[in-house]
Amino acid sequence: MLQAVFNGAKNLLIGMGVTFRNMVSKPTTFSYPEVKRIMPERYRGRHFLNRDENGLEKCIGCSLCSINCPVGCIHVVAAENDPDHPVSPGERYAEVYEINLLRCIYCGFCEEACPVDAVVLREHYELADYDRKQYIATKEDLLVYPEPNEFRVNFLGNTSVVNKK
Repeated sequence: MLQAVFNGAKNLLIGMGVTFRNMVSKPTTFSYPEVKRIMPERYRGRHFLNRDENGLEKCIGCSLCSINCPVGCIHVVAAENDPDHPVSPGERYAEVYEINLLRCIYCGFCEEACPVDAVVLREHYELADYDRKQYIATKEDLLVYPEPNEFRVNFLGNTSVVNKK
């Protein structure tokens, strides 16, 4: 019984030590949403579709991203590219590219499977919304890539420029 009292007192002192150590340390807080947290380099957040240096879409409609997706949240419909007005540098392009962000587990398999580096997961983490229909990211949504901390992101990457003073 005496040993149980000593163990209890020891555990109490350990817990109080953790409490006092945290009381004197400097807190880490951000003035969110004015100040955005800088995410680590390998953080997998919101999906985006890249463009090449000529402004053409990089996605060639191969559907490897949707095949490798473990939950099947990516839907790609490929179409033939018009030689006079190409959409992508390949023979085909993604006519429809949709991602159901509610089903996505943000594993990054789609990014790894893409042979032309068209789909990427980047540092944008503000994905909350009240409407479930907004979580179907279409190709038009995915082609808009805002720079971090230069835009205010309201939901799913729909952006407005922050007034810099």
